Amino acid sequence: MEGQNVINESALLESKSLRDSVLARTDVLDRVKALSLLPDGMHVTTAMVATYFGVTVEVIRQLAKRHREELEANGMTVLRGADLRKFESDNMSLSLGSYPQARRSLTIYSRRAVLNIAMLLRDSVVARQVRTYLLDMEFLARTQPVDNPVQTEAVSLDDRIDQRITHILGKTVVPMFNALIETSGEHRKELIALRAGVQRIERRLHQHHARLQRLEGVRDDRPAVGVMAAMDAMNARTFEHHIAKLLSRDGCTDVFVVGGHGDRGVDVVGRTPDGRRLVAQCKRYAPYLTITSPDIQKFIGSAKVLYNAQVALFVATCPFTPDALQLAVETNITAVHRGMLEEWSAGEPLKILE
Repeated sequence: MEGQNVINESALLESKSLRDSVLARTDVLDRVKALSLLPDGMHVTTAMVATYFGVTVEVIRQLAKRHREELEANGMTVLRGADLRKFESDNMSLSLGSYPQARRSLTIYSRRAVLNIAMLLRDSVVARQVRTYLLDMEFLARTQPVDNPVQTEAVSLDDRIDQRITHILGKTVVPMFNALIETSGEHRKELIALRAGVQRIERRLHQHHARLQRLEGVRDDRPAVGVMAAMDAMNARTFEHHIAKLLSRDGCTDVFVVGGHGDRGVDVVGRTPDGRRLVAQCKRYAPYLTITSPDIQKFIGSAKVLYNAQVALFVATCPFTPDALQLAVETNITAVHRGMLEEWSAGEPLKILE
């Protein structure tokens, strides 16, 4: 792993220089869980940071105290006096109406500072998910070939290059410039320059599209620490095949992907190692979404009635609501939530299959 120059989680927790090298990737915060911001659209309070990471306010305060200099360099600010009054005036959600006395200070954090905290906070499931997502994106950035060395901006997996634009540029706009250049004398140089600019844009679009295809491809040599980010980059069909491979890996037989039009609410079918009929529903949702009780209710009918399954898996890249989990237990549905899916993909077999 060291030969590949890939950052691992322990190094990230211990090394400030490594943390600094990935602080620009603040988009990973919303990929794991929606980060609510103050009305200014840029900051959060200590309480909001604690809520995001699922820890107490005191935990964040102590961490901020221990790493004050680093966090301040990345956007943590303590407001006092006139600055505090102005900030509270601009952000009505911080009204002092619920406080018996006016506070003397307020600590606020930028998104960059929140990402910094995710790389320092050890005992938080959300912080760990942010780190694993961050590490996987860093792995992809370091191991994929770079089409344009000058281009260093991060490519978002959610951006989709519309190939129709590329087609129009190459098949319509450029030929139009060619025709104008042939018939124009006075503005020939300007037209040639414009054509060159359009051709550069066309090449860049092709390069971006190629990079996105590589980023979204499934890699067998990626480190286990980034398995969830790899699945988040899959499309629904690829995710179904990934689950089928996991089932086959763990000894299941007659495993087939049936998801798609007419699948009747089941994506994968097969038999467990001991011969029980198995079905799986696969949902590749954003990490901040949830599987709800109605989702489970729909699956119950398909799994138990239509397929007469003895083992029914509802696999999702997001959490389940408490009601959904309770219903799954009551109806003998195995809910494979994001955390369990990560462990399963990393090599830990599902107990229900044993």
